[in-house]
Amino acid sequence: MRFLPFPIAFTLTAYVARTYLKALLGTVLVVSALLLLFDVIELSRRAGSRTVEIDDVLMMALHRLPMGVHTALPFMFMGGAVIVFWRLARGSELVVIRAAGLSVWQFLTPILGVVLGLGLLNVVALNPLAATLYAGYERMDASMDAGVDVPVSFNDGGLWLRETHPDGQVVLHARGVRQIEHALTLDGVTVFQFGADGRFRQRLDAEKGGLGDDTLILSHVVIAQPGEPLAREDSLSIPSNLTLPRIRDSFSDPETVSFWDLPDFIAFFEAAGFSAHAHRLHFQALLASPLLLVAMVLMGAVFSLKPSQRSVNWMLRIVGALAAGFSVFFFSKVTYTLGLSETLPIALAAWAPALMTLFIALAMLFHLEDG
Repeated sequence: MRFLPFPIAFTLTAYVARTYLKALLGTVLVVSALLLLFDVIELSRRAGSRTVEIDDVLMMALHRLPMGVHTALPFMFMGGAVIVFWRLARGSELVVIRAAGLSVWQFLTPILGVVLGLGLLNVVALNPLAATLYAGYERMDASMDAGVDVPVSFNDGGLWLRETHPDGQVVLHARGVRQIEHALTLDGVTVFQFGADGRFRQRLDAEKGGLGDDTLILSHVVIAQPGEPLAREDSLSIPSNLTLPRIRDSFSDPETVSFWDLPDFIAFFEAAGFSAHAHRLHFQALLASPLLLVAMVLMGAVFSLKPSQRSVNWMLRIVGALAAGFSVFFFSKVTYTLGLSETLPIALAAWAPALMTLFIALAMLFHLEDG
């Protein structure tokens, strides 16, 4: 391998990196436009005969778009690599660069540096934006499907529950919630009961609460009713549909939690005795995503570096790159599912796709360059 003078080497590598950024930007814009179009069509179909304005559909699609872009980034980065090397080969620039003495590793280094930087930016900046907008999309989606928000909320502000019964409505708040084995314990419970006419009936304040068969069992209860003196009960049962699965379902989806908020989110739910396995796996997958982007670019280089002007060869290489990309996608989904089911350790399920793709791509590049 021959080393070029620094000014020439810097000019060539900067040119390659700049060309890759242009190709990547074009790929992102095209794929984003397609994702937005498909989302608008799907949301319009789901809206059906409901009185949903096109502005609302477009707003939902825009809220969902950053998460779609975030998910499709590995394919975009790989597509950008295929496009840039195809352009360089078609214009014989790749042949000139190689003839000037730059090895594949030398002109791939600036591209990989750009990819790694963009991958880190994706984790620390795009992901929080996508998570915030996707949470808004889910709220609008729930409103479109059911007309109301989810009546159970569990976060660091405690548990909030709203239930409607034949004789009225109940609003419950618990300052603390803990799961011990298969039992649920509530601390600092406050219950507001309203009649069928919407008028306030009574307020219950209890030190502790627990779940029974379709009931909520309160202990050390203070009862406050309009125009009546306070009453106390050692134990009191009220009808309730609250269950452990309903509380688990109230957890925010991993995709709606920002990268910066995930550690606190995981710590809070695990301190309450609940499993945050899916959120731990999502957090590790985010940490591994910059490496996956680098691996996908290397995989794109595998199918693009050998210069050829024959269109048939290029078509076969594009098909091979697409097949490799979908194989990585399928493998990542399999390992992610195995991680969710706790068949695989979290770290292995999250990092295996990136590491496997990286090692395979490096081995193939070593073979093409030095084999």
